[in-house]
Amino acid sequence: MFVPLYDFNPLRHIRVPFVTWTIIALNLIVYGIGFTGWVYGGQQGIEVSFGVIPSVIEGTRRLPKIYDLVAPHWTLATYAFVHGGFMHLLGNLLFLFVFGDNVEDAMGHVRFALFFLLSAAFAGLAHVIAHPASDLPLVGASGAVAAVVSAYLLLHPRVKVWVLALGRLPLPLAAWMVLGFWALMQVYMVAVQTEDDVAWWAHVGGLISGAVLVVLFRRAGVPLFDRGLDLARAEELTRAEA
Repeated sequence: MFVPLYDFNPLRHIRVPFVTWTIIALNLIVYGIGFTGWVYGGQQGIEVSFGVIPSVIEGTRRLPKIYDLVAPHWTLATYAFVHGGFMHLLGNLLFLFVFGDNVEDAMGHVRFALFFLLSAAFAGLAHVIAHPASDLPLVGASGAVAAVVSAYLLLHPRVKVWVLALGRLPLPLAAWMVLGFWALMQVYMVAVQTEDDVAWWAHVGGLISGAVLVVLFRRAGVPLFDRGLDLARAEELTRAEA
């Protein structure tokens, strides 16, 4: 398994990826609020109120009034800012930190924000379609992050990414190896239908959404597949900025 740490990929159109940073900050704030127990029910209460519950989306169940804080369809956006555990949060934010800035750079701030929300909604709907009777809340930015992964994979497959291989060995690998492996794992886990608490269909929905939307949302003139990119120069610029 690869843990991404850093990519050699300077920003070309924006100076600061403030949408990416805002998403990271909001996720941290929401997790902090749940952890402190400032709201009714603490973290569990936030998950029930703002997570995607398929049976509620389908209209076969209703939440108790104390948790019925937003319309069910709005949870297709809010769930992406709620996480059930610190490692779940850390993993999603790490991928977003490493890869989100370049996707935002390719789209612009407004389109990237829309890309993130639409991808989260599509991933949530994929989960609902796969598990329409489930009463368990789906939470986490994994579906939207999967969209960021597939968008980055189409934009910059040849860029070098520093990763921890097997959690301990630092290696510089091409993005297509790191992210391609991750994407294939999500599809494989859907195919084997493992009984665990990971929403694999949401991941696959996010991958599909990201691959489609990056083609539509990228700036005019931004190429796919690193066409025309001087990778050696990009790495040099990234080192200089660091």
